Amino acid sequence: MKKLLLAGFGIAALGLAAPASAADMAVKAPPPAPVVAIYNWSGFYIGGNGGWGQSHNCVDFITAAGTIASGCGDRSGGVVGGQIGYRWQTNQFVFGLEAQGDWADIKNTRVSLLDPTISTTAKTDGIGLFTGQIGWAWNAALLYVKGGAAVTGNNLTIFDNTTGVGLFSASNTRWGGTVGVGFEYGFTPNWSVGLEYDHLWMGHANNSFSVTDPRLAGILNDRVSQDVDMVTVRFNYRFGGYTTPVTARY
Repeated sequence: MKKLLLAGFGIAALGLAAPASAADMAVKAPPPAPVVAIYNWSGFYIGGNGGWGQSHNCVDFITAAGTIASGCGDRSGGVVGGQIGYRWQTNQFVFGLEAQGDWADIKNTRVSLLDPTISTTAKTDGIGLFTGQIGWAWNAALLYVKGGAAVTGNNLTIFDNTTGVGLFSASNTRWGGTVGVGFEYGFTPNWSVGLEYDHLWMGHANNSFSVTDPRLAGILNDRVSQDVDMVTVRFNYRFGGYTTPVTARY
């Protein structure tokens, strides 16, 4: 009986001591939340681009009696150039301004509907874009749309099919508008690579005539309409590239 009482007191004493021991144990602080680097698109940038362009042109001849269609055609070729701009980021929204200039080799030659003995060659040798941008960023990935003004440098040549002798040549600079969409990815804090599509609508441009060839007699001027599509790969270097440290939340 005495042994049973001693055992009961021992168990009770252990039960009272356990909470006290637990209370005396040091409580471990939770580990600090990790810091995550978020890509920031703000800053000036400069870069290069290259790709493909296609132009749709229609040539009409204007006479005192009216308009004579000379034909329409598509022409394609390479483009290469550069761009410079500035972006600033607010939360996930990215806004920007950019100027882009490209050398182009987009030309097409076709027999004129006015006279099958002559042909016209229309060529675009320069493209410029001045645009604003708005985009949505997912860390180092950026999807954006752009729009603004466009300018192209063009040349129209009319020549004899048999001799190849030029009958008329005129160059002009044409202004119009552009819209585009692009995707860009920052693979380092300073460098990014992207793919962009732009559509340019350039309206109509007139060139005055002053030739003596009887096949072009009576023509006062020509009217050329133009639309251009461009697809380019772009590389940009952003000055002062950095990431923004953000504490992760659970």
